[in-house]
Amino acid sequence: MAKYVVGDVQGCDSALHNLLEQVGFSASRDHLYLVGDLVNRGPDSLAVLRRCMAGQGSISVILGNHDLHLLARYYGFRKAGKRDTLEQVLHAPDVADVMRWVRHQPLTLQIALTDASLLLVHAGLLPQWSAAKACELAAEVHQVLADEERCKVFLQHMYGNQPDVWRDDLGGMERLRVIVNALTRLRFCSAQGRMDFDSNEGAEQAPAGLMPWFEVPGRQSAQEAIAFGHWSTLGLQNRPHLIALDTGCVWGGCLTALRLEASLASREFIQTHCEAAQTPG
Repeated sequence: MAKYVVGDVQGCDSALHNLLEQVGFSASRDHLYLVGDLVNRGPDSLAVLRRCMAGQGSISVILGNHDLHLLARYYGFRKAGKRDTLEQVLHAPDVADVMRWVRHQPLTLQIALTDASLLLVHAGLLPQWSAAKACELAAEVHQVLADEERCKVFLQHMYGNQPDVWRDDLGGMERLRVIVNALTRLRFCSAQGRMDFDSNEGAEQAPAGLMPWFEVPGRQSAQEAIAFGHWSTLGLQNRPHLIALDTGCVWGGCLTALRLEASLASREFIQTHCEAAQTPG
């Protein structure tokens, strides 16, 4: 049995189909994991969601910032962005069922392997968090999203960049906002874990005083295996304990799959080139 971990699909269902065909994916034998941003900017978000819903048992997903944006659009707490391609989802006859399914998806997953436990997260971890801590905090948000009334209250307060640093004594909406911002939006932060949300450039173009979250000295998760997406300008990264999988599918790059057998050491990468659905800039 092979495990495939795939970067940001962003509504590019044909690219996902081609990638699964390329690797010979078998729902009875293999398992597919998607690291968030299932939807938006690409042309077929509804097809991606329906593929995932139909594949329960052989497909697992986590939520990214665009998936949360979809929920906020559906419940009327967020206006359409200029690059949004979500109308097909929002006007689907079964939209209530689709949104219920989205609300029940987690923000982190762990894959047990013989030589490691691989944490899947959409964006990143703050330096104060171990993988176990990140999963505990993600579960707090998951419980809120799964309860429709609590979810709607949270979505009204989800957006915002403050607080921009973690404290264990945070509570209420501020606590949930920091957790979501780190897990679904983080790229750069300071050595103390103060998050920046203004820059989406590559790692070598870090703003003054900031660094990629995974390069913070002494971060608690440094020796834990993590795979993530979200950062298309970072590109494919293949380090012993860190794997970045967003290779700009929606921008005309590639859709990338990490293939694993029993161990992390067995890793290999498969890519399919994608037709651009959006133009950067």
